Amino acid sequence: MTNPRWHILREDSAVTIARQLPVRFDLAVTARFAAPHPVSLTALAHQIRQDIWRALQRLRGFSPVVRVAQAGAAIAVEAGGRCAGPTGGAADRIAMVLDSPSNRQRWLAHARRRT
Repeated sequence: MTNPRWHILREDSAVTIARQLPVRFDLAVTARFAAPHPVSLTALAHQIRQDIWRALQRLRGFSPVVRVAQAGAAIAVEAGGRCAGPTGGAADRIAMVLDSPSNRQRWLAHARRRT
């Protein structure tokens, strides 16, 4: 098994989680949603990464990268990652994961508990 650790890059009001450095977005989808309460950006990024991985784990050569940033009362998310080959509709699958109201509700509830 390969190294199970994730690289967590923290900036002023943003967190990026990647398996490999340097961070590379060969494939990227952005989303923005409201976060009325303070949340742990790291916990939120990990939850999003897990769901992106579940949606794309059969995509050969895919390595997820998620960047989450606080933007006032909103959260800006950039999700995607490295791809070694053709992406074949992967952006649409990532967009579906990010746009799901039930996913967002679950992610925010988890991230609120971690603050």
